[in-house]
Amino acid sequence: MNLLLAQCTPQREALPLEQLPDWLAQVPAWRADPEHKLIARRFAFENFYQVMAFVNAVAEIAHAQDHHPEMHVGYSACTLSYTTHSAGGLTANDFICAAQADALPEAFGE
Repeated sequence: MNLLLAQCTPQREALPLEQLPDWLAQVPAWRADPEHKLIARRFAFENFYQVMAFVNAVAEIAHAQDHHPEMHVGYSACTLSYTTHSAGGLTANDFICAAQADALPEAFGE
């Protein structure tokens, strides 16, 4: 599956844990937190303006995909985390949005 071109769809079942390494290999900068059933990544920037440009670009992805991350925003960084609450864990949707966030030109503030 090409995650950059994929569209999120309603998911009711979490991915089996044994499949997580294959999905994580497609978004290698992200870390899995099996206890909290999420994936997360910290994006670093030079200033708050760059952070907010990134946040707004991620908001566009979230709206287009109808799949929304948790965002922790600071002066020079934004941490995104994805989980699929309706499935009680990680689904393909989380990895689709993670890959699309990674591909944003704004993500290269690091």
